[in-house]
Amino acid sequence: MTSHPVFIDLSLDEQVQELRKFFKKLGAEISSEKSNKGVEDDLHKIIGVCDVCFKDGEPPQIDGILNSIVSIMITIPLDRGENIVLAYCEKMTKAPTQPLAKVCLQSLWRLFNNLDTASPLRYHVYYHLVQVAKQCEQVLEVFTGVDQLKSQFANCPPSSEQMQKLYRLLHDVTKDTNLELSSKVMIELLGTYTADNASVAREDAMKCIVTALADPNTFLLDPLLALKPVRFLEGDLIHDLLSIFVSDKLPSYVQFYEDHREFVNSQGLNHEQNMKKMRLLTFMQLAESNPEITFESLTKELQITEEEVEPFVIEVLKTKLVRARLDQANHKVHISSTMHRTFGAPQWEQLRDLLQAWKENLSSVREGLTNVSSAQLDLARTQKLIH
Repeated sequence: MTSHPVFIDLSLDEQVQELRKFFKKLGAEISSEKSNKGVEDDLHKIIGVCDVCFKDGEPPQIDGILNSIVSIMITIPLDRGENIVLAYCEKMTKAPTQPLAKVCLQSLWRLFNNLDTASPLRYHVYYHLVQVAKQCEQVLEVFTGVDQLKSQFANCPPSSEQMQKLYRLLHDVTKDTNLELSSKVMIELLGTYTADNASVAREDAMKCIVTALADPNTFLLDPLLALKPVRFLEGDLIHDLLSIFVSDKLPSYVQFYEDHREFVNSQGLNHEQNMKKMRLLTFMQLAESNPEITFESLTKELQITEEEVEPFVIEVLKTKLVRARLDQANHKVHISSTMHRTFGAPQWEQLRDLLQAWKENLSSVREGLTNVSSAQLDLARTQKLIH
C-alpha cells in the first residue's frame, strides 16, 4: 500500500481553527475557538469528535479532513504525542461502513509512513492499521509476510510482548483467508518465547498446531516439534495428533480419530481434510523408501479403491512434493523423487552421501576430460611432425 506525503498549505493555528469550525458545524460538541492550552489540547478535542464526520460525509471529503488532522499530529513531539496518536487510532477503528474503513485505513497508513522510522509510536499505528485492514478486507495490502513486517520496525523493534500481541492479531485476521501465512505467523509467535516463559504459551502453541494441520499447503510439520512452547504440550492430545502428522501413517490417524473424535472436532479441524492430508503424507513416506509402489499396496496403505489410485496420484503430482510416473499397464507408480516428511540426522547423512557421490562423479568426469584433452594434444603434435 502506498500513501501520499502529508502537507497542508495552512499554518497549524489556521488548520486547528478550520477543523474546530467544521466539526462544530456538523453538530459536534466542540468550541469553534482555539484552546489557550496549545495545539495539543486542540488536537485532543478535535480527535474526540472527529468520528462525527462518518455520519454524513462523503469519503473524499472525510479523507481530506483526516489528512489535515494527521498533518498536525506529526508535528507533535514524541514525548507528548503518544496519547494523541492512540486516541486517533482508536477513532479510526470505529468506521461504520467498509468504504469509510478504507478511508481510515489510508489515513492510518499515511500517519504510519510520516512518523519517524525510529518512533515507537509506529507500532501502535500499525497494530490499529491491521485491525482496520481486516474491516475492509485489505489485510494483504498491509501485511505480506514476516520478513516485510520485521523490516517495517528495523529502526525501532517492538518489545517481545508487543510482537506477541501483534502476531496474535495477524494470525486472527489471516486464518480465514490465508492459512499458510497464518501458520507462519504462529510459528514466529512461538519463536518469541524462551525456555523461561514457554510454559505460559500453551494456547498459542495449540493454535499454531491447529493452523498448521488445517493448512492444505503445509506438509513439513517436523519443525514445530522443536519449538519450546510445543514441547510443553508433550503428553497432551494435540501433541499426539501433531506427532502423527509428522511421522505416522494414515492408520494411526484413523485410530486416533476413532478414539478422540470429539477432541478433533472441538479444535475446528475437518476430518475429511485431515484424511486427505494424511493420505498424501503417507504416500510421501512410502515414496521415500520405495522406487516403485503397486496400486494394490496403495489401496491398503491409503484406504482407497483401486479406481481412486490414479486420480489420487495425479493430485499428489500437482503439489510437486513427489515426482513420479504412473504405469497403468502394470498397475505401478514409479518414483523419481520426493520431499521428506521429516529432515533430521538420517536425512542430513543421506544428503551428505549424495553430495559426496556427486563430487566423486564430477572428479571422474574431470579426470576423463583431462585425459581426452591430453590425448588429442599428443595426436595433434604427432600429426604435425609427420607433415
